Formats: sequence, C-alpha cells, structure tokens
Amino acid sequence: MKILITGGCGFIGSNFVRYWRKKYPQDEIVVLDKLTYAGHKENLSDIAHTFIQGDICDPSIVAKAMQNADTVVHFAAESHVDRSIVGPGIFIQTNVIGTQVLLEEALRQKVKLFHHVSTDEVFGSLPLDSPELRFNESTNYSPNSPYSASKASSDHLVRAYHKTFGLPVTVTNTSNNYGPYQDPEKLIPRFVTNLIEEKKVPLMGNGENVRDWCYVEDHCRAIDLIITGALNDQRIIGETFCVGGNSEKSNLEITNTLLKIFEKDSSWIEKIPHRLGHDERYAIDSSKIKQMLGWEPENKLEDRLSETVKWYKENGWWWKPLKEGRPLIDPDVQLKRTGKV
Repeated sequence: MKILITGGCGFIGSNFVRYWRKKYPQDEIVVLDKLTYAGHKENLSDIAHTFIQGDICDPSIVAKAMQNADTVVHFAAESHVDRSIVGPGIFIQTNVIGTQVLLEEALRQKVKLFHHVSTDEVFGSLPLDSPELRFNESTNYSPNSPYSASKASSDHLVRAYHKTFGLPVTVTNTSNNYGPYQDPEKLIPRFVTNLIEEKKVPLMGNGENVRDWCYVEDHCRAIDLIITGALNDQRIIGETFCVGGNSEKSNLEITNTLLKIFEKDSSWIEKIPHRLGHDERYAIDSSKIKQMLGWEPENKLEDRLSETVKWYKENGWWWKPLKEGRPLIDPDVQLKRTGKV
C-alpha cells in the first residue's frame, strides 16, 4: 500500500510514520510537510520514506504528493492555541483551505481512504464541577479559540465531502497527546526542558485546568485500527472516533508530577495569566472505538511521563535549537488584541 502522511514531520505525524514503518515495512510512505516551526525533518532522519516539502494549500504540490496513494492520513495543521490568538489568519488558511485542497485532490484521484486527524478542542469546554461529563462523537461543536474553530471547520469539510461526494473518510478527535518529538512550545515539553535547563515552569493561573492525556503511540495505534478496519469493512467508512487516554489531570497535577521527577519543589513554579478563552476541562469518552475496534489506551501516564522526561534529557540536540530565540508567547500580546491593555 502507498500511504501519504501530511504533516509527517510534526509531533504526532512523525510518531505515526515511525509506527507505520515498523509495523508495515512493505508499505510505501510519502510525507508532505511545509517544515514550519512545528515540523522538523530531523524527526524522520533515520526512517525510510519519500519526503516532499510543500504547502497543503498548493494544489500542484498536493497532486504530486498524492499521486497513486491508496490512503491519506492528514495531520498537517497549525496547532498552537496561543499562536492562533496572536495570528488567526494562518490557522484558517492551513487548517481550512489546506484541508479542502487535500479533499478535492483525494476525490479526483479516487483514494481508498482519507483519514482526518482532529482534536477534542472542537467540542469546547467542560465545567470543572461536573466530572461525570465527557466528550463523545455526538457532542455538539462549540470551539472557543481560533485554532479549535479552524479544526472544527476542517472536520465539517471532511464530513461534507463524504456525504456530498462519497469520498471515503474517517475522523479521529483526540485528547492531548504527549511523548517524544513534541515541540517545546507545548506544556509538557516546555516544562520538562525548562527544568532540564534549571528554569522555572510557567503555569497558567493556579493550574486548575484539566486535560485528558493520551500517549502518542496509543493514538497511532488507534489510527492504525481505524484505517485497516475501514479498508476491510465499509461500515467504518464515514465514522468518527473519539480517542482519549483515560488520564485526566489538572495542569497543576502534571506540574507537580514533573517537579517530583526532577526532585524539585513548588518554588520552581512561575504563575502566569491565563490565555484568552482558556477552556476549563477536556475529557474523552472512548467507548465507541473500544466497542467497534477493540482499542483502549495501553500506556499509563505515570510510566510514560517518566520515559518522556528521559527522552528529552537524552536528546537535547533536538530540542535546544528549537527553544533558542523562541520564548513563551506573552499573554500581554494576546490581551492587546482585545484592547484591554
């Protein structure tokens, strides 16, 4: 099989390429990536694949990359919420227009399956005082940031191309992923690398916001089951699956766990303002994918978090150049957009 992976040099994309190459060594893998701040060619330097550098918004590049592909797995996206607050335009361009360009070409080339990777953030925010509530495939969309709004739009486009044109698609909405090769702008790698550098960790508010954490390899395995399932069972075509790690933790709990690993105390926490529209809680109900495909997370947060810390300690060559000259996005810059400061 020939598989096109967009955004394959990013965090989840590169982990998926590695996963797929190991499990299906006979398959031809093509990676299409623009190599922005979140995509790094070094992520796949030791993995056999065909690499095409280009923008998913460019129809000619997309046509070249998708030539004779059986399956498309679409990871490519602008994905940092803080960046979307400062500059929403590129998120609309890449996540909405880029997805439409890919869908149009997939339709023209008659691909067997287009798998779209999305986020639980499209569903909005759950209240902290209702722990029984979780997102599922029937939850109404209610995005609160330009990032999540752009991903919600791309989800709708994928479903529309299936319903209107008959394009064979599947969709996953996943919770927060963590693991190796995650850009140090994100919470866990930012905190881990700061502590390695003997710097304080920037915790928003009191760290009360809750996220469901999914180890990236569990997510890759879920996508594998969906793809192989859909290619062999037409009943899976058109389905959406929520993929969660069943590991709900507040940001403060994550922070304290990392501080414990580094044998540091709470004096290493630097409190910063919340981002605009900061969602309170995300939580995923993964019962559908468990019932239909037998998937459930295999990795415990406590174990994999320690392994993730070890990976960053051993791979400073990878993340140190990424942090140089790229400080945490200043919340005051976000506030200026509202005229409040």
